[in-house]
Amino acid sequence: MSTAVASRELTAVDRCDRCGAQAYVRAVLEASGGELLFCGHHARTVEATLRPLTSQWQDERERLHEKEPVLVDD
Repeated sequence: MSTAVASRELTAVDRCDRCGAQAYVRAVLEASGGELLFCGHHARTVEATLRPLTSQWQDERERLHEKEPVLVDD
């Protein structure tokens, strides 16, 4: 897997492999190069065990706290 693909921003199309919710964490496995996607909740539950086995841990959970812009109709 190329670094360019692995480091792209996660979008609403990327879904958690455990529950199907929007993914905010991508774990690229060191041994196989495969990737796993997790929502914030499931990333928290597997991080301590899984992170040492990854070559990349792309964490975008801070986006969960971003506020959507408010559109004002004039």
